[in-house]
Formats: sequence, structure tokens, C-alpha cells
Amino acid sequence: MAKITILGAGGFGVSLAIAAFQNGHTVTVWDISQQIVDAILRDGEHKTKLPGVKIPKGIGFTTDPVCMEHSDMVVFVVPSLYIRSVAQRVKPYLDENVILVNASKGLEEKTFLTMSQVIQSEYPDNAVGVITGPSHAEEVGRGVPTTVVAASKNEAAAVQIQETFSSHTLRIYINTDPVGCEIGGALKNIIALAAGICDGLHCGDNTKAALMTRGIHEITNLGVKMGGRAETFGGLSGIGDLIVTCCSMHSRNRRAGILIGEGTSPEDAVKQVGTVEGYYCCHAAWELAQQHGVSMPITEQLYHILFDGAEPQQALNNLMNRPKKHEYEEF
Repeated sequence: MAKITILGAGGFGVSLAIAAFQNGHTVTVWDISQQIVDAILRDGEHKTKLPGVKIPKGIGFTTDPVCMEHSDMVVFVVPSLYIRSVAQRVKPYLDENVILVNASKGLEEKTFLTMSQVIQSEYPDNAVGVITGPSHAEEVGRGVPTTVVAASKNEAAAVQIQETFSSHTLRIYINTDPVGCEIGGALKNIIALAAGICDGLHCGDNTKAALMTRGIHEITNLGVKMGGRAETFGGLSGIGDLIVTCCSMHSRNRRAGILIGEGTSPEDAVKQVGTVEGYYCCHAAWELAQQHGVSMPITEQLYHILFDGAEPQQALNNLMNRPKKHEYEEF
């Protein structure tokens, strides 16, 4: 069996640790916070992120990066803002043979790289893959049936990821389009934030259906321009992840959007909810849209709400009063 190290003791990181451990692997979870590690070891569960989910005693938890040495696979499950700094921090403990896996969703602010591209830039000689798809940690941890994708340009690495984490409740499909998978996983947070704003404005199901449908159209157009395959966005990492994030109260992006729609400032909404990847990703996506010449009206209006002080209701009016178009007209 393999030695697996999970970087980040958040809900999804712990859920993946449990999945790998139940498959017979040796699993250690590393986190920068001694307080979090101590609480998990004391309580036998992650009471703030996965309440009620018992963590097997055989899973190790530590703040000591030496635990990563001689790992067969290392999985990054930290907020996108910290992927590069964590990758640099742990470099002394990893060699070129370890498979590196990204399980975080977002785009790097200044470079606009996906998270696996950030990792690959720090580890050019390693095989790098991605786990992504509709997978709320709260449900994965409880063993609720879930399907995701393992994506990598190195198909052997994708197969290894699939074998490591698959179970009777976690079904993993192989995909060889990591760029498309990660663009879908990152940009759906923008649309989910907008969907939450619509909920906060007390719009109906019609509005959310329209937002999600036109949202995946925006995501696909930019994703293809960035090198993704169009069919990827119709799969688990595209429309699948969009559906679960726009419709569930597990979604921090949706919850933050509801607060904004109800009148809370974007900054305060993010503070109240915690990590809201769509807030940070919106700026990067709007810059990318302009660079690639892709019209992204939902992203544009959300950008104005988040960073220019635009009123949510006016932004919605702006979307509804755009020039008339053919449904499948290219942007």
C-alpha cells in the first residue's frame, strides 16, 4: 500500500484522508495550525468542518513537515491563495518521484495559473494531477455517494489517483484535460456567488436556472480559449460542480452571495462566511476574459458588485437588458 500525505486539515482534506485510509493506505495529514491538529487528536473528529464524522485513529495528524518524506502521493488541499507558498515550504521534503495532486479550486491572482499549474511550476519534474468535481466535504466525509474526476496529462498518474481514493461511495472517473477541469472548478465559484446574490434578492427558480445555464456558457467559452476541451465543461468538473455549488447551502460562495443580495457588503460577507474562492477568482477571471477577448457578462456584473460598489439589483437589470442575441451565438 502507498504512503499518502494530505496537506491541509480542512473538511475536504480530512475526507480524502479517510477515503485513502479505508483503502488500506498509510495516511498522514499535515497542517500549519497546531491548534487544529491538537483539536482533531483530542476530539477524534473535526468538529468545525466535519461534525459527527469519526476519524480513524490510524490516520496521523501533525505540523511536522518531515512526515512528507518518502511519500508516494502528496495532496494539496489548502486555500488557493496559499498553494504556491505551501508548495515552496514543503519542497525540501519531496522528491521527483512523488505524485502531486491538487484538490483546491481557484486561479492564482497575478499569474492566472490554475492550481495544478502553480504546483507544476514549482515541481517541473513531478507528475501532477487534480481531484475535482461536485464534492462537498460534509457529504464525502459521511460516505454520501459522490462522483468526481482525477485529471492529469500523465494518464498513469490519474489512474493512480483513481485507485488510491475510489470506494463504494466515492466513484472517480479519469480525465486527461486538467486545464478544463480546473477552469470549471474555479469559475463555477463565481457563478455560485452570483446565484447566492439572486437568492438574497428573492429571485425565483427561473432566475437561477438562467444564471446557471448562461454561466456554464461563459465558463466554457473562456475555458476553451485557455486550452480546455469543450466537452469537459459538460461533465462532472463543469456543469456537475456548478449545480452542486449553486444549489446547496454547504456552498460558502452561495452563502456569501445571499448575504450580499440581502445588503451586506462583499467584504463583510466574506469575513462572515470564511473562505469564498469566487470572491478572489472573480478578479482573475475578469482580467482573463479581457485578455482573451471573451464576453462574460455575469462575471463582469459580479466584478462591479464586488469591487466597484455596484448595487446587486442594478447589476441584474443590466444583465436582463443586454442586446438581444441568438442563444448559441459565439461571444
